[in-house]
Amino acid sequence: MAQPKAVEALGNIRNTPELWQKITFTMLCLLVYRIGSHVTAPGIDVTAMLNFFQNQGNNGLLGLYDLFVGGNLSRSTIFALGIMPYISASIFMQIGAAVIPQLDKLQKDEEGRKKITQWTRYFTVALAAVQGYGYALFTSGITGAVINPGSGFILQMVLFLTTGSLFVMWLGEQITERGLGNGASLLIFFSIVERFWPGIIQTFRFVGTGAVGPFSLAILGIVMAAVVAGIVAMTLAARRVLIQIPQRTMARGRMREAARNFIPLRVNSAGVMPIIFAQSVIVVPGAIAQFSGNPGAQRLSEMFQPGTWLYIAASAVLIVFFTYFYTSIIFNPIELAENLKKQGGFIPGVKPGAKTAEYIDQVVTRITLPGAVFLTVIALMPIIIATWINVPFQFGGTSLLIVVGVALDTMSQMQQHLLLRKYDGFMKKGRVRFRGRQTSGGF
Repeated sequence: MAQPKAVEALGNIRNTPELWQKITFTMLCLLVYRIGSHVTAPGIDVTAMLNFFQNQGNNGLLGLYDLFVGGNLSRSTIFALGIMPYISASIFMQIGAAVIPQLDKLQKDEEGRKKITQWTRYFTVALAAVQGYGYALFTSGITGAVINPGSGFILQMVLFLTTGSLFVMWLGEQITERGLGNGASLLIFFSIVERFWPGIIQTFRFVGTGAVGPFSLAILGIVMAAVVAGIVAMTLAARRVLIQIPQRTMARGRMREAARNFIPLRVNSAGVMPIIFAQSVIVVPGAIAQFSGNPGAQRLSEMFQPGTWLYIAASAVLIVFFTYFYTSIIFNPIELAENLKKQGGFIPGVKPGAKTAEYIDQVVTRITLPGAVFLTVIALMPIIIATWINVPFQFGGTSLLIVVGVALDTMSQMQQHLLLRKYDGFMKKGRVRFRGRQTSGGF
């Protein structure tokens, strides 16, 4: 009797020692992260913090941040800042490399990349300390959240939150080096996924109480399935640009051209960053206005609350803008054209050098538009549906985009390990003779 494919795949993973060790190490690191997520920072009343976040809702900058750190911010744990200071420092260094020639030069050699990594860590310490100080002031302003407010409490919170953030950064680096997948991405992935089940249970409770009808729930499920399918399709979508390298190899006395290759240009090369940037631009001024106490500013912030038409329109414009902006930062057509020219390659019908860079830039500009529209729909559709059926939607497009992207990347790495293992096994079983001695592979 044939085994199901899922069982067979798990058996192949278990029979691959290196891959199994990486998965085991990754799961242990995630377990440590989960344990730390239940250690509350001293001097905080968790009940008061949870009530505040519940009253504020899950939308807004604090709700988005709390989503990425797995609820640690609302529970005031020692991992309240999570991996976000390290992610922010990495993004700043990436943007800096695009505008500062010295940083761009350092990225091109191994020693330079080590220096940038070290600077990123120092920047993470500074960001964590600033965010820890801000969080201490924020909690002090909530009635009943702090047991003994004062300078001692602020210093204590800065110390605990900065240390916790650095420990999470170290966990992420260990996963990247010794585990499976990108450590920072997996920590965010785990933080988002662990909050799925409470959201599902809460949705069904609304159905049980009659607040949400079965028809609305069915519409919600259809939208969820369509969003996931669209994310998978757009994450894997790429425009393949044909290139040729005029190498010639000798095969049985004849000359033949090398096989043609392709440059895959991803439709959504910006990932989830445009959504995060757009939400930050919209939410931060509103949060400042809300805490300022100015009635006019508070009315303006209410006009841009999630679910309003002004919020949807502004978000759509900002997401499209930041998609083009971030794509221009992380993708350099001039460098790609120069590397192609050094290898002797060319795009058929396009001159090497500046014309190739111009052609690639035109292709990227054209395919970025559907990617920007896709990100806009993914980010705003859950909000529109949640407003329509009156359900506190817990599975926004931003979180689903991160979850699906990280899952596809991790599965791809697992597949590479399995293919490499099978390839090694095949080569070891080969029994051929080459120059009078037994070797593996080939004829």
